[in-house]
Amino acid sequence: MTDDERQKRGERVFDAVYGGVVELPPAAERDAFLETMLGQLFAEVWSRDILSIRDRRLLIMGAIAALGERELFGIQARAALAKGELTREQIDEAVLTLVQYVGYPRASGLRAIVKAQVP
Repeated sequence: MTDDERQKRGERVFDAVYGGVVELPPAAERDAFLETMLGQLFAEVWSRDILSIRDRRLLIMGAIAALGERELFGIQARAALAKGELTREQIDEAVLTLVQYVGYPRASGLRAIVKAQVP
């Protein structure tokens, strides 16, 4: 696969994962970080069909929760809801489950961001 094909696949997969929730800057405005992210993370990892996008998103939500990244958790929750991967009730249940593993201080922050940002 050529670099251009890899970038195009990365863009398509990024749209499948985040389209409508996170905007991808136009190609002319992307730096090396974004180009690498598209060419590797989205074109090579998210595009694999062994796990669904929903499965990968749930894994990422767990990792993000463990790191205490509330804003990123909110983005994942909004994308999961927008893409029909999770319901609001399932997102709330994920936070309830995560509290047992990441602790109440982190999970309460996740809960707050979900309440504020996820319809």
